[in-house]
Amino acid sequence: MADDIEEYLRRFLATTDGLLGIIISDRDGVPVAKALNGGVPEAATRPGFLATFSMAAEQASKLGLGSNKSLVCLYDNFQVVHLNFTPLVATLLANCDANTGILLAMKAQLNDSIQQLKEAVDGL
Repeated sequence: MADDIEEYLRRFLATTDGLLGIIISDRDGVPVAKALNGGVPEAATRPGFLATFSMAAEQASKLGLGSNKSLVCLYDNFQVVHLNFTPLVATLLANCDANTGILLAMKAQLNDSIQQLKEAVDGL
């Protein structure tokens, strides 16, 4: 199953301009599935970095605005989009010129596959 999902994620890399990697992880940053090309900084694939969304979402929920659906971080050379699929998180790593709106819209496209992963993770 993981191989099928990783192949599905690789198709996004091939068809989305500027997208460098997709990592599906649990809330602790442990990768469940991923597809990366050679341009992804190694530090961005570490569990400590991947877990930042969960920590940021938890703090943001204290504002009383509801649950956090996504988080966009822009850096000098890269951008990172975290998409919430509780209990999983999809982290999209892209170059700074990638269209952020397209990356955010990928949530709908990823939903069905991640639902299957959630069911598999919940079954463990």
